[in-house]
Amino acid sequence: QVQLVESGGGLVQPGGSLRLSCAASGINFRFYDMGWYRQAPGKQRELVARIFVGGRPNYADSVEGRFTISSDNVKNTVNLQMTSLEREDTAVYYCNAHGLMTTIDHWGQGTQVTVSS
Repeated sequence: QVQLVESGGGLVQPGGSLRLSCAASGINFRFYDMGWYRQAPGKQRELVARIFVGGRPNYADSVEGRFTISSDNVKNTVNLQMTSLEREDTAVYYCNAHGLMTTIDHWGQGTQVTVSS
């Protein structure tokens, strides 16, 4: 059974930083691209960052240079370091695992990030 459990969300002031973590079980990172998506109220879910098998990262234009995605293939965790946070970053952030062979997407339950003064 695949489980993705996010942690690290919360309330932060504009310009601040947060680190999100996703603990994955039931999957082998060698066969999954891992990513972070977000969904703000009234908006569609959008890609924030992903890391492909082999370690190459990919970022949305809106977070390029501010967010950093990383993975630990031993601990089966994926992290998202967020800096210089803006009010527009407020959303529920979801961890995603995309199977390369199965093309199945697995999702976590989400963690709320609120950027406000």
